[in-house]
Amino acid sequence: MTDISTDIVNNTVIKRPNNSHKGTFGRVCIIGGTNNFGGAIIMASKACVYSGAGLTTTFTDSVNLSSLHTHIPEAMFVDFNDLDSIKSMLNGFDVVLIGPGLGTDENSLTILKTVFNNIQPTQKLIIDGSAITLIANHNLTLPDAKLVFTPHQMEWQRLSGIKISDQTDENNQKAVKQLNATVVVKSHHTKVYHNDDIWTNPGGTPAQATGGMGDTLAGMVAGFVAQFSDTTNAVLSAVYAHSAIADKLAEKQYVVLPTQIIEHIPEFMKANEKKTES
Repeated sequence: MTDISTDIVNNTVIKRPNNSHKGTFGRVCIIGGTNNFGGAIIMASKACVYSGAGLTTTFTDSVNLSSLHTHIPEAMFVDFNDLDSIKSMLNGFDVVLIGPGLGTDENSLTILKTVFNNIQPTQKLIIDGSAITLIANHNLTLPDAKLVFTPHQMEWQRLSGIKISDQTDENNQKAVKQLNATVVVKSHHTKVYHNDDIWTNPGGTPAQATGGMGDTLAGMVAGFVAQFSDTTNAVLSAVYAHSAIADKLAEKQYVVLPTQIIEHIPEFMKANEKKTES
């Protein structure tokens, strides 16, 4: 087991080449946000954009359109009830994130199944929040794609069948290998599992104990994975950055909000970028 360190971040967040354009830094699709959970998809989308993804398209309920464009005009919009658009557009993205505010009703299940049926093996699929619960509740077969899960401990219990009290590294790693995925188990000190490797995030503060933290982290993971070639290191860097920013803010704040973390992502990345072009 290894601590995630600034060295990983410093070697992952590369200096941007002078001839960069928006296509250089990845195309991301973010799916979620029922009419009751619009904030989740907005925070995930904003975190993705602020993390540097080149193009972000948000598939969400049409009721969220005005709020989405008010808070994050850089993100494009598609109505997630338009299943034909999901089918026709999905393959145009490098990274797909599904789950923030998706909900667990029949419509949410239909959207998730549509994504699973149309995702391609070359694409990176990040599964978060209620999408994890839907998989567990309906025993869904996972698609052939490069999978990343970002559950909190109760969602991990639903997905893996491992009670929170029994979520040891040994038990978790066995379940991760069966999933053939990278898994971020969120807790006070979040752990990341990939194949035989386990990383512990040294940061984290109780000031983060507020709604939307997971949605923000999922968006950051999507943005980092879209840009940086080493997927595992991109995930690790996003996890580290999320809590490192919060720890800094918590030095002067009793509570740290997810939206405050988002605002500081570009500054953190600039301070920790690799000093030479790759």
